[in-house]
Amino acid sequence: MKKHYEHQEIEAQMQALWKELNIYKFDPDSKAPIYSIDTPPPTVSGSLHIGHIFSYAQGEMIARYKRMRGYNIFYPFGFDDNGLPTERLVERESQILAKDLTRSEFTLKCIDTTQKYESEFKALWQSLGFSVDWTLQYETINPTSQRISQRSFIDLYEKGKAYHKDSPVLWCTECQTSIAQAELESTEKSTLFNTIIFKTTEGEALEIATTRPELLYATTALFIHPDDRRHAKHIGKTAIVPLYNYEIPIIADETVQIEKGSGIVMCATFGDITDLEWYEKYDLPYRKVIMNDGTISPETPFIGGLPLKRGRQLIITLLKENGLLTNSDNIKHHVSVHERCGTPIEIIPSKQWYIDILTEKDRFLKAADQINWYPAHMKKRYLNWVENLKWDWCISRQRYFGVPFPVWYCEACGEPKLADESQLPVNPLESNPISPCTCGCNTFIPETAVLDTWATSSVTPQINALWGEKSKRIRPDQTSAELTLQRDPLMPMSMRTQAHEIIRTWAFYTIVKSLYHTGEIPWKDIMICGFVLAKKGEKISKSKNNATLSPQALIQTHSADVIRYWAATAKLGTDTFFSEDELGSAKRFINKLWNASKFSISHLGDFSLENEMKLLPVDKWIIERCKETMLLAQKHLDQYELGLARHEIDLLFWRDFCDYYLEIVKERLYKPEKHGVPERAGAQYALYISLLMMLKLYAIFTPHITEYIYQIFYKDREQFEALHQMKWCEITLLKDKYLIFGDTLKTAIAEVRRYKSENALSMKSEIDEVIIGSPSEIQDLFFESKMDIIACCNTKRLIVNSRPITL
Repeated sequence: MKKHYEHQEIEAQMQALWKELNIYKFDPDSKAPIYSIDTPPPTVSGSLHIGHIFSYAQGEMIARYKRMRGYNIFYPFGFDDNGLPTERLVERESQILAKDLTRSEFTLKCIDTTQKYESEFKALWQSLGFSVDWTLQYETINPTSQRISQRSFIDLYEKGKAYHKDSPVLWCTECQTSIAQAELESTEKSTLFNTIIFKTTEGEALEIATTRPELLYATTALFIHPDDRRHAKHIGKTAIVPLYNYEIPIIADETVQIEKGSGIVMCATFGDITDLEWYEKYDLPYRKVIMNDGTISPETPFIGGLPLKRGRQLIITLLKENGLLTNSDNIKHHVSVHERCGTPIEIIPSKQWYIDILTEKDRFLKAADQINWYPAHMKKRYLNWVENLKWDWCISRQRYFGVPFPVWYCEACGEPKLADESQLPVNPLESNPISPCTCGCNTFIPETAVLDTWATSSVTPQINALWGEKSKRIRPDQTSAELTLQRDPLMPMSMRTQAHEIIRTWAFYTIVKSLYHTGEIPWKDIMICGFVLAKKGEKISKSKNNATLSPQALIQTHSADVIRYWAATAKLGTDTFFSEDELGSAKRFINKLWNASKFSISHLGDFSLENEMKLLPVDKWIIERCKETMLLAQKHLDQYELGLARHEIDLLFWRDFCDYYLEIVKERLYKPEKHGVPERAGAQYALYISLLMMLKLYAIFTPHITEYIYQIFYKDREQFEALHQMKWCEITLLKDKYLIFGDTLKTAIAEVRRYKSENALSMKSEIDEVIIGSPSEIQDLFFESKMDIIACCNTKRLIVNSRPITL
């Protein structure tokens, strides 16, 4: 072994080896139980950052663990390359606007851009040593994904779960598209809280405070809490809208916040969701003010045609000039914005496609109990989201680069006409239905909207299993016990890995789609990863411009294994901070593993299982400690707790193996003439077995260095071509007496080291005697270990339980 681990050369070699051996390919003919992973297809919206590496690497480590536990791993990878995020990337990079090009021209630009980024993404994942079966790769815009997505829509329509409706919808005026409730974020903004004077038809003045004076022309009612003693006398009367002088009713409603503003609230169409609720509850009229592009409707007196902010300023000026504004206070309040661009959301009537979710909330809540949540408390986030849903899922987007709705509308009767299965994937702008409408008309108008990108990425389990496709992942003639348990051996999938901020979108939508399509949950387990934070409370993201260290540069400088080791530090689901300094401990580990392996292998050149050997108690202890650690690691990893598992393995490696075992057996390895040749062979055997077990334990975290060490020494001695083809041992029983012996021995040696340190003695200094108190049932093990202990402590005399032991 070289003096130093040269990661830039070695990691590329190991990746080439794995590719050559094809060891990560899913085997459809295997009789081993299948472990299938639903991995989030990263959105093609720009470069990846260290936060992506953190969460994706954790999922990949579980794939490696399950493979080494004997599972047939189905580990596909996809790219979410359609929809608004990709469009905005293309517009930004190409300095164009989608609306200025034909859809076909813009689509071509999107495809070119996504292919470039997907190649970069794939190269990054491969450079991290991801054990993905790349033959299973998919893109959400490719023909198969489009066909499955469109099939999903048709299935929902036929089941009465997808419907078309003209009604108020959440709308982003920047992106100029409808959005779903899950795409809202709440942010604090500064604004003016304006107090405006309304009057009743009887001439009584009413003060109403609002942050949206530009919606004055859209006011349709005033609301007062029925228990508000100050204003209850006005309930049932009529008010006059200032400046516009039309009459509106004054209505009692218990949702009014008495303490907010004057306690009287104006309802405008639409300032917020409460306005919409009142509009529907009291059958109020709709008065149009806000246009789709964020300008004021031309029909609005005084401010028509102006941008929203300028319209607001002008109305405030007019109110002041007419003595109708009594106060304007600067306040901070929370506003719902579009998560993609940060623009405050408007509510605008529009005809959109929806998926019914409100009528099935109980079903979605019960589904959570059928899924194993890791960590368990993340289940509460899901439940809170479902319990607080207020809107059906709007799935149509007035954009360009996406999966088309497989729908036309009859020109005669207006009824939707869905594509035939044989037409999928279909673009209604470029083709026609293959049969006439039920009314007999053969002329159709194509749907121009595209599906929300979540409407496609929510069927990743179906895409992975080729749901509804003629070709299947696994041939039906397979008869293993695992395959006979369910209709499709890949559904439900074994595990979904994802970050916690998309529980409300990706997790929820996938559960909805799976229940509607198959009646089953989409996966058995869900593994929720945390965020990487740049500073307290701030997630690393492209939008915040705090992702300055590119993963490629970090890998090139520090190595993929260093990044991976760091990514396995935190407890599952918890957020962690990142700076380059955080990689220091990982780099020290890589150096320590290299040096410890180099020392061990240097003493194993003449080792053979055919040699006569005698294992001393310390040899049996380190082997038992490896077994114990493997059991502890399995326990944590079965709960997806990578950080806790790595901690247990680190304790074994740093403390027990390096700090104690290697120091205890060092003289026995160097001086067989003193300790005995069979005794040296026993130490060699323990070194061989324990190092190999530790390589297997660390293989899931740091696959490159562990594989390389295996290749240069173990490959010719074991039956596997690669470490990652090996399995973790099946351990049923531990020999506790050797574990007790080891703990007692470590305590004794630690006391000797402390004594020498406190007395300014070298660790090599000889001392007169070492006294060990041992449980009676293991004292014989100390007698057997006398030469190891005397050599390690460099003592003249050893006393165990008052019994002197001499050489």
